[in-house]
Amino acid sequence: MTDKTPRQPGPTPEPAVTDLARPHRGVEVSGEDGQEGRKAFYIHIEALPGKEQEVLRMLEDILGCVREEPATGPWYAVRYSQRVFGIFEVFPDRAGRQAHVEGGGGDIFRDLQRMNAILARPAHVHRLDVLMSKEIFARR
Repeated sequence: MTDKTPRQPGPTPEPAVTDLARPHRGVEVSGEDGQEGRKAFYIHIEALPGKEQEVLRMLEDILGCVREEPATGPWYAVRYSQRVFGIFEVFPDRAGRQAHVEGGGGDIFRDLQRMNAILARPAHVHRLDVLMSKEIFARR
């Protein structure tokens, strides 16, 4: 028997909720700081219906900030579906990740008025340890 329940993408899909608390707190964080070493964030972002372009603009604004951050390494914004987005970003260590949190990208997520105007629920920031990586593209 096949489960036909639709699933949202992302590492920890949220249950379907019809009565979301408004306003929300903009962001929620899970995960541990872990041992010293390379760190990452995976951020799960869900747009309010009709606010997808504003979320894309927010992602562009964040990218503009991280381009100026020396300790922010690989950075990817992805789209899972019409309304569900994600960010994956890597840092050399905890200090680099914390500098990012305190920088312009963090300021964008701290703008609760903006977050409540465009996000269906708080962005879910997952703290991650990077175990292994391949950091360059293979030649074709």
